[in-house]
Amino acid sequence: MSVTTSTTPPATRAAVVLPWERPTPNDEFRAAEARLEEAVGLASSIGLVVVRQAVLAIRAVRPATLFGKGQVEQLAEMVEENDVKVVIVDAKLSPGQQRNLEKAMNCKVLDRTGLILDIFGARAATREGVLQVELAHLEYQRSRLVRLWTHLERQRGGFGFLGGPGETQIEADRRMIDERLVRLRKDLDQVRRTRGLHRSARKKVPFPVVALVGYTNAGKSTLFNALTGSAVHAQDQLFATLDPTMRGLRLPSGRRVILSDTVGFISELPTELVAAFRATLEEVAEADIILHVRDVAHPDSAAQRADVINVLDGMVRDGMLDENWPQRTIEVLNKADLMGGIEAVPRHPGCVAISAITGEGLPNLYSQLDQHMTASMVLTRIRLEITNGAALAWLYEHGEVLERLDQETEITLDVRLFEQDRSRFGQIYPDCLVSA
Repeated sequence: MSVTTSTTPPATRAAVVLPWERPTPNDEFRAAEARLEEAVGLASSIGLVVVRQAVLAIRAVRPATLFGKGQVEQLAEMVEENDVKVVIVDAKLSPGQQRNLEKAMNCKVLDRTGLILDIFGARAATREGVLQVELAHLEYQRSRLVRLWTHLERQRGGFGFLGGPGETQIEADRRMIDERLVRLRKDLDQVRRTRGLHRSARKKVPFPVVALVGYTNAGKSTLFNALTGSAVHAQDQLFATLDPTMRGLRLPSGRRVILSDTVGFISELPTELVAAFRATLEEVAEADIILHVRDVAHPDSAAQRADVINVLDGMVRDGMLDENWPQRTIEVLNKADLMGGIEAVPRHPGCVAISAITGEGLPNLYSQLDQHMTASMVLTRIRLEITNGAALAWLYEHGEVLERLDQETEITLDVRLFEQDRSRFGQIYPDCLVSA
């Protein structure tokens, strides 16, 4: 009789703890329950089995452990009673706090930054994504070498006849990390140059770019699939999509655009990831129209909206995004089916309520896209020789011909063009007379 044994390792048991400080009356804050639910979702998304979860009120932040002495003792008891292997603290911990909590609870402790980095590391698929995640991981780990290694107090011998105190292991490891960081940044610069070439090639086509942004799990990839008929991975899961995806889309007016699905934002996005994913965010910066997709049915929808706007405003401060981005942004209130349909969704002018799952409201979104396209186009009068069929075909392909007058030797057209197309037409066909 043969006995079959499973080689699948048992799931790691985890506890999620949310330190909750009382916010000031002027602060925008999310409900503790919603924030805890998000943290549990983050932990579950990388295969952790959350057996305990709790909100702990913080009256005064303790520099050594963040929590009070009694709270740390309670957490240690909870870890032992429930056989917890990993404790997720949904806050940013200093290296000292992380090390002290691990000693007190005798288990691995991850803060919010470490958890998000682990998720990105598990999901990155493209070379660019892998490089970005490794860069962020190393920058995060550099300040935590004392916690990550047990041999750091050792010293290497000095050079020369007299020797000397030598180089400590922590200095050697930090130097190795620094060298790897330099190589990674060079590789990412090359990736960014390649991405820039791709953008330049798209501008020569050219089609306007529409970028989907929004809080993670707002339904961006589901909407992307609904609009383009693609099969991009879409799942009810935080950070289901990491690497940007682009597809062509034809609007009902006949205009062609390129739709770009990007990584979702999240509250307190680690600064290491904001820097590392600069190349990904550049797709948003280059977009002609931004679709801000919101989960309107989420109890924390307003706070999530504020988080996304804060990230975009941060891109403005970093010089990555122009300050006029709100003027080319459409707010898309997704998951209206969970609220009884688009008519039941409260919204202000400029918003579009939809359900990417059922398709309700998508015609209104198409209409809004066309309106934004029209508003950003320039009415131009062009005169060209009647034999210049190539220029005429170019105008019909890239613009919107409103009026055409054929004469014996020339054709006069009133055409709506994007400013970049108007400039490009003048460069390609310099003999044609162009006037605004």
